[in-house]
Amino acid sequence: MKSLWFFEDTNLFKILCPHKFKAYKECHNFDAYKKQDYIYFEQDSANKVYLIEKGKVKIGYYNQQGTEVVKAILSRGELFGETAIFGDVKRDEFAMSIDNTTSICPIGVDAMHDLMRDNQTFSLKVYKFIGLRLKRLERRLQLLLYKDAKTRLEEFLHELCTDYGYDCEKTGDKIIQHPYTQKDIASLIGTSRPTLNILLNELKEDNIIAFNRKEIRIYSQPA
Repeated sequence: MKSLWFFEDTNLFKILCPHKFKAYKECHNFDAYKKQDYIYFEQDSANKVYLIEKGKVKIGYYNQQGTEVVKAILSRGELFGETAIFGDVKRDEFAMSIDNTTSICPIGVDAMHDLMRDNQTFSLKVYKFIGLRLKRLERRLQLLLYKDAKTRLEEFLHELCTDYGYDCEKTGDKIIQHPYTQKDIASLIGTSRPTLNILLNELKEDNIIAFNRKEIRIYSQPA
């Protein structure tokens, strides 16, 4: 999957945002959101896609029992609401800011179609981005249904390593500098924060990882 869907820069803000395009620059603006502000609700009209300039956005839905299910937590450069591109007229999820300084670039569906039609390279990057998102979501849902919490955490750490990890030259350890809080991670792997703390500390005691608030180190060999 990595070789199929990987492209050099997943930060779409650098290439997508309409202020980069002369025809859209004058009418382009950003919307500001505080923590727990909704960008859209389930069943809202799907007439825009959104790009994150800064901050973080939670994507999710409520199941029949009224329990929140978190599908993704997104940060700078990521796109959401993308099903509108393919003709969806209603939202089947909500989008909520989880940062006090979230800034969003809204893009009308017609403008998005124009941008994609006029720039083939840009269009390809968008489709690759969406394809990777769908594959990850499918994988995450499979884990939630069939795997225990520890396995889900291990898979998520592997995903973080792909997205944010780099090799420590001296030790060969993987260093992951990521934007997620423990609450974010717990939501994404479908467990409680106390359970996540227990699992992280078990991995730490087994000398598999070390971690702090913003960094996780995966040891190349037992510490």
